[in-house]
Amino acid sequence: MTATRPVVEMSAITVEFSGVRVLDDVDLTLYPGEVHALMGENGAGKSTLIGALAGTVPIRSGEVRIEGEERTPAGVARSRAEGIATVFQETHLSPHLTVAENVMIGNEVRGTFGIDWKANRARAAEVLARLGLDDLDPRSPLSALSPAVKQLVAVARALVLEPRVLILDEPTSSLDAAEVHTLLRVVRGLRDHGVAVLFVSHFIEQVFDVADRMTVLRGGRFVGEFPADELDRAELISKMIGEDIDALKALRSERLAHHYCASGEPTLRASELGRRGTLDPTDIELSRGEIVGLAGLNGSGRSELARLMGGAERADSGEIWMDGVRVQLRSPGAALRRRVALSTENLRDEGIIRGLTARENIVLALQAMRGWSRPLSAGERAGLVETYLDTLHLSPDDIDRPVEELSGGTQQKVLLARLLATRPHVLILDEPTRGIDIGAKLDIQRRVARLAGEGVAVVFISSQMEEVVRLSDRIVVLKDREKIGELSNGPGVTVDTIVEMIAADLDGESEELFGHDCDTGLVSVKQFTLNCSR
Repeated sequence: MTATRPVVEMSAITVEFSGVRVLDDVDLTLYPGEVHALMGENGAGKSTLIGALAGTVPIRSGEVRIEGEERTPAGVARSRAEGIATVFQETHLSPHLTVAENVMIGNEVRGTFGIDWKANRARAAEVLARLGLDDLDPRSPLSALSPAVKQLVAVARALVLEPRVLILDEPTSSLDAAEVHTLLRVVRGLRDHGVAVLFVSHFIEQVFDVADRMTVLRGGRFVGEFPADELDRAELISKMIGEDIDALKALRSERLAHHYCASGEPTLRASELGRRGTLDPTDIELSRGEIVGLAGLNGSGRSELARLMGGAERADSGEIWMDGVRVQLRSPGAALRRRVALSTENLRDEGIIRGLTARENIVLALQAMRGWSRPLSAGERAGLVETYLDTLHLSPDDIDRPVEELSGGTQQKVLLARLLATRPHVLILDEPTRGIDIGAKLDIQRRVARLAGEGVAVVFISSQMEEVVRLSDRIVVLKDREKIGELSNGPGVTVDTIVEMIAADLDGESEELFGHDCDTGLVSVKQFTLNCSR
C-alpha cells in the first residue's frame, strides 16, 4: 500500500432489484497505488458493487466517498469526471466504428474545425501501444478484430481517461496467455503510477499474481478484506464458496473410482464425420454412462466436432449412427428429437433466450419437442422447474427474473436444466463452466458426473484441461482440426500428458492414429505411446 488515504470508500452498501436484496451492507476501500481484487462466486454481488461505484446501479442505502468527499447519487458521466473508468465484461464497443473511434469516443481531440481525426488516431495508437497493440492500425474496422483484441481495445478506451481508479471486470476472460501477460504488466504499471485498480477475475492464479489486497463477497454479503500475501489459494476458495477445496479433489477421486469401460453398441457412433475447412474426417464413439472429454487448444476442432454431432453445423462427410441406426442430425431440433442435446460455447447468443425469465428458458426445449399445439400444463411447467431448483441449486428468487439479469453461473445452470428437461441420451457440453466461479463449476461438474451415473453419454469440453482430466472416463485429443489420439483416463493421466500429446512430433512415417485397449489403457498416438492404465 503506497498511501494512507483511500481514493474510494464504500460503506454499508445495500442494493435491491425488484425487491430482492442483492447487496447487503457491503464495504469496499480502494487506495492509490494498489491492485485490489474483488472476489466471490457468480451471484456474490461483484458486478452489482462495481455498478454502484461506476454509477450504473442505484444504491438503496450506504455511503460512497471519493477522496474523502461524500458522493451524491451519480451516473456514469459523474463517475468518469471523478476519474473512475470501468471496463465491463461486456465491452459495449461499436462494431461499425474504427478502432480509433472506439478508443477515443467521448474524448475526441478537437481542433478549430471540429474533430482532429489525425490527432485522434495518433492518441489512440499511443494508448494501444501500451497494451502491446502497436501493430494495430487505428483505422481498422472494429468488426474485423478477434474478441480478444476487442477486449484490449475496451481497456485502451478506459486508459484514455488517465483514470485515478480503473475497474477491470473479468478483463482476461477472452485473452490468450501472451495477451494476459501484457495486460497484467500494464496493470502493474498503472499501480506503480498511483492508480487504484479494482480487479475482478475468476482466474485465481492471475489474481494472486497481481493483487495487493482482496475483498471477498458471498451471497451479496461482505466476508472480509485480506492482504493477498496472507491468504493462500485454498483459504480464498473456501471463503468464496463456503466449503473446503477438498471437494474438488474428492470429485476427481470419485471419477477415478468409477472406472468406466464401454461395452455393447455405442449410443452414438460417428464415422469420418467432417466439414471442409472446419474439421478433418473424424471417428468417435459415445456409450451410455460414459464421459468423453474433448481436449485441445483453441482452433483444434473440439467445438467443431461438438457442433457436428449436435446438429448445429451440417457435416459434408461421414455418417452418424444412434444405437445402431443410421441417422441424419441436420439441425439442433433434429438432434433433440433423437435425444442428442447440445450446449454450445456461445452461451449468450446460442444458449439463453434474452427477454424470457429463467423459468421460461427452462421449459423451452421440452415445449419445442412436444410442439406448440401440445402446450405443457401449468403443473408440468411448475414440476419441471421445481426439479431443477433442487438438483442444480438454483435460487427461487432467480427463477422469475429475466435470465439476462442473472449471473453467468446461474445462466449456465438454467441452460443445463433446459437440456436435461428433454431427458437426453447424449449430452454435449461445450465450455459449460467458462467464466463462472468455482462454486458454480463444482455444482455443474457434480451434476455431469451424476448424469453419467444415470446412463447419459456425456461429451465434455473445456479450455481448462484440468477439468477434462478430472471428469472424463476417456479423453479424445484434437490438434489442427484433426483427432490425434485418445486415452483412457486414470491416475497416470495429467494435464501434462495431454500437453505432451499435442506437442508431440506428428510428422514423418508412423502408424495410423491410435490403438486403444480398455483393459490396459495402452494408447498409441502415431509415434507417441503412453501407458495410462488405472
